[in-house]
Amino acid sequence: MSTRRDFFKLAGITGIAGGALAASTVSKVALAALPEAVTQTSPDTMPPLQPKTGRPYNPVVTLNGWTLPWRMNNGVKEFHLVAEPVVREMAPGMKAHLWGYNGQSPGPTIEVVEGDRVRIFVTNRLPEHTSVHWHGQRLPNGMDGVSGLTQPSIQPGKTFVYEFVARRPGTFMYHPHADEMTQMAMGMMGSWITHPKNKHPQIDEVDRDFIFLLNAYDIEPGAYKPNIMTMTDFNLWSWNSRIFPGIDTLNVRKNDRVRIRIGNLTMTNHPIHIHGHEFTVTGTDGGPVPRTARWPEVTTDIAVGQMRQVEFVADEEGDWSFHCHKSHHTMNAMGHNVPSMIGVDHKDVAGKINKLIPAYMTMGDKGMADMGAMEMPLPDNTIPMMTGEGPFGGLEMGGMFSVVKVRKDQKPGDYKDPGWYKHPQGTVAYEYGGPVGEAPRQPAHAHAGMQHAAHRGAHTASEVEVQVRKPQGHSGH
Repeated sequence: MSTRRDFFKLAGITGIAGGALAASTVSKVALAALPEAVTQTSPDTMPPLQPKTGRPYNPVVTLNGWTLPWRMNNGVKEFHLVAEPVVREMAPGMKAHLWGYNGQSPGPTIEVVEGDRVRIFVTNRLPEHTSVHWHGQRLPNGMDGVSGLTQPSIQPGKTFVYEFVARRPGTFMYHPHADEMTQMAMGMMGSWITHPKNKHPQIDEVDRDFIFLLNAYDIEPGAYKPNIMTMTDFNLWSWNSRIFPGIDTLNVRKNDRVRIRIGNLTMTNHPIHIHGHEFTVTGTDGGPVPRTARWPEVTTDIAVGQMRQVEFVADEEGDWSFHCHKSHHTMNAMGHNVPSMIGVDHKDVAGKINKLIPAYMTMGDKGMADMGAMEMPLPDNTIPMMTGEGPFGGLEMGGMFSVVKVRKDQKPGDYKDPGWYKHPQGTVAYEYGGPVGEAPRQPAHAHAGMQHAAHRGAHTASEVEVQVRKPQGHSGH
């Protein structure tokens, strides 16, 4: 960000009269003193933005994103959002032409503290009108951001001002409430965190605090722009508009208490699953979950329009998968009209087609895993459906997938990627070279035998169970 340092020079500068509520009430003098519109161009996860004023708090880490700087003006925390077309690198080798805020989709995360008076200037550089809805916030009705209902639309080239008090701590979002079918399908959204002002009985202190949004796109192979009329057949399932292998890892120290905040602005639900640990859902966009209402999980389903924050103690070292458990959501550029060719011998016909189309490749006669190893020619700006390399070979994943990296030797405050986990000797699954006997199988006559036994009453239920489970040739010892 070329202007980030200059922005912080403005911190503490005053000059904008308080109480600005909309473009019609902002004077030319005030508009001339807008907070600088800081933009972000890198797709990498930026270091958290440490608070300079007010109550100290542990800032969030926006996965493959960043936090929007602010300035203090007579006790008001001021931000500047710019709605505009952006180019987002979804993964190395693929870029999408989206709409977003301040140079990126999703837009930057906004972080405040409970009780802060917040003023957000929103400048519209889109080709159509827009608005901003502050999802989950308690605020005056005229600040809710529903175009046509609570405010006039923000026309192209205009700047509106939203101002309200962050009344309750929690995990929230922002997104348009104007031409949503287009604007949200094009990637317009962002995260909002309100930290508690004082120690909260339902909110624990954590060592690492991550946030990202679930979003999805329908971008044809070789294309750059999403199809905005898609209802169900999305082919790119993303976290913060990034797809694996372009999603950064979540790096933590062993025994860190970790919070992950996730918001869903796709068109379907997502069961988010972690390996190697159990978590509890500690909060929603409605606020903290009472401790008496929590239970351990390894998967939590996040419905459309919901936010969930999960917490766990990272007490197991390793590289642990973290992903959506819908299998087609961990794939890229996935077609929806490909028939299953498993078990079909098409060598002869494939050879004939190859004479006409030399680059032709048959699709998955043994399954889809081979697709990840094929060097199939793809259109420009398209990445493979199954991709990513791990220490033991291809990961055969895409879309909504990343890795939580837990390390005991991670230095305090240093959360750079530690590389792949070095497994202690004897702790990796290995190939067995000894004799392999026949595995037990359920006898084909088991069901009929149970029916016959029940009919004649010759055996007890426990005797029938033993007959079914006992492998053939078992000595009984």
